[in-house]
Amino acid sequence: MATWIEKILPKIRVESNKKNSQIPEGLWKKCPNCEAILYRPELERTLEVCPKCDHHMRLSATERFNMLFDKTEDEALSYQLVANDVEAVDRLKFKDSKKYKDRLSGAQKTTNAKEAILIAQGSVKAVEMVVAAFEFQFMGGSMGAAVGERFVQGVNRAVEQELPFVCFSASGGARMQESIFSLLQMAKTSAALETLKQKKLPYISFMTDPVYGGVSASLAMLGDVNLAEPKALIGFTGPRVIKQTVRQELPEGFQRSEFLLEHGCLDAIVHRSVLRDTLADMINLLMDKPPAVTAEPEEEPLES
Repeated sequence: MATWIEKILPKIRVESNKKNSQIPEGLWKKCPNCEAILYRPELERTLEVCPKCDHHMRLSATERFNMLFDKTEDEALSYQLVANDVEAVDRLKFKDSKKYKDRLSGAQKTTNAKEAILIAQGSVKAVEMVVAAFEFQFMGGSMGAAVGERFVQGVNRAVEQELPFVCFSASGGARMQESIFSLLQMAKTSAALETLKQKKLPYISFMTDPVYGGVSASLAMLGDVNLAEPKALIGFTGPRVIKQTVRQELPEGFQRSEFLLEHGCLDAIVHRSVLRDTLADMINLLMDKPPAVTAEPEEEPLES
C-alpha cells in the first residue's frame, strides 16, 4: 500500500515540470571570459559584447552581416549573397577518423552554411561594399578550395562594380583534408587582392578571434588597413605550440590584438560598438569621398 508521500510525489513532479516549461530556452548566456550570466536581450543590444568585462563574443558569419549591413525602412536586411553556390569537393577521398565528406555534411547541418566563408554585397551607413565573413564553427573556419574560390569571386564582384572589399577573418588556417589544394588558396587569394590593388580599390582586413595558419599568412595580413577586435588571438602558430618549441616563457598577452598593435602589425583595434561608423568613414576617406556622417555645423558667434 502506497504511503501518503508516494501518492503526492507524481503530482509535485508534474507541477514542477509545468513551471520549468514556462521558462524560454536560450534566455541566458554565460560569458566565456568573466563567467557572468547575461540576459540574452541585453546581450543582443550590446552586439554580443559582455557588459561586465567588455569581452567580444564570437559571431557567426550571418550574425556579422545582420549587425553590419543597413536595414530597409521595414527593418528587412538589404544585402545579397555572392558565390553562395560554391561548395567543397572531396577530390582526394580523404579519411582520418571520419570521412571528409561526412565532416562537410556535419558542418553544414550544424552551421546552416555551405562553406566556411560567406560573401555579401550591401551598404553600411549608405556606403556600398562587398564583405567576406568567415564562419568559424564550420570546421574551424578552415580555408579549402571552395573558400578560396568564394573569396576570389567576392573580390571580382568588387572589381566589376568598383566597390571596396572588406574581410572579417576567423580561421584556424588551411584545411588539412584538402592537402595541397588548400595551400594553393594562399597564392590564389593574394593574387586576387593584387588585382583589387591595381584597380585602386580599398581592401580592409578585419581580424576577429581567432586568426591563424594560412589565413593569417595570406589574405588576413594584406589589407590596405589591418584592423582587429579587442583581445583577438592572431598569429601563425598557437602560443602553446610556440612555447613548447622555444621552451621559454612568452610575453604577457602574446598574440593578442593589443600586442600586435603595439608591435606594428595592426593599424587599429576597433570596438564592435563603433564598427559601422569606422568602416564607412575609413572607406570614404580611402576613396576620397565625403564622410558617411556629416557633423552639424557650428553656430556662428553672435555679434556684440
